[in-house]
Amino acid sequence: MSGSVAWIAWTAVKSLSLSFLQEATLGPTGLAGDRTFFLVDAEGRLVNGKRVGALVRASSEVDDGRLRVHLPDGSELEGEVELGAAVETSFFGRRLVAGRVVEGPWAEALSELAGLPLTLVRADERGAALDRGSEAAASLVSTASLDALARAAGVDGSVDGRRFRMTFGVDGVEAHAEDGWLDRRVSIGEAVVVPRGNVGRCRVTTLDPKTGERDLPTLDVIADYRADVETTEPLPFGVWCEVAEPGHVAVGDRVAVE
Repeated sequence: MSGSVAWIAWTAVKSLSLSFLQEATLGPTGLAGDRTFFLVDAEGRLVNGKRVGALVRASSEVDDGRLRVHLPDGSELEGEVELGAAVETSFFGRRLVAGRVVEGPWAEALSELAGLPLTLVRADERGAALDRGSEAAASLVSTASLDALARAAGVDGSVDGRRFRMTFGVDGVEAHAEDGWLDRRVSIGEAVVVPRGNVGRCRVTTLDPKTGERDLPTLDVIADYRADVETTEPLPFGVWCEVAEPGHVAVGDRVAVE
């Protein structure tokens, strides 16, 4: 079995819109800079797309210690990252993520977008702000799976893969072929990953990845047409992976089960 890399997606600030890369280095803890930062509310609770869908209307990048946030009105905030107080944040009630408050204009602008006071935090460890931590440093889904979902949902055309927030899209394999790759070595360009589990889905996937508005009943559709699938998590769509061998990955590179 072999396919090719359809996309490489990342975001510097967790829950903001995904950006696409033509090439990247996949390290032991994921793509460099991916989910380096995250947002918390006034009570110190993690804020993500489930709570504030409008966050996807902004996007972010980080490079050489400089953070850029692009806002929906076309403005951009950029500057050196300066760190303040240490904080710990619960991620989904499963683990605590240590980080430092980020000083500067970004939190105020994102608070205005979200409609509630937010604090921007930088995780102390690379990969810590990924949903499942650095042990799940990458994720992937086939574009044929997105096509299968579109058919099941009665959608004309394709379903935007950004709503599932996966690191890699894979062209040229059958729908949900990735379900059969668990615990097998999969080469992606020069890197090798090992899928360890299905990604169980939440209401974030029901939101338009450009507006944050609910527009597709993905959970009902997945529950219906994937009801009989053996899975490690409920409502499976795509898989999460450990990185077995870091390496360079580019759009169009070969993806193959070893």
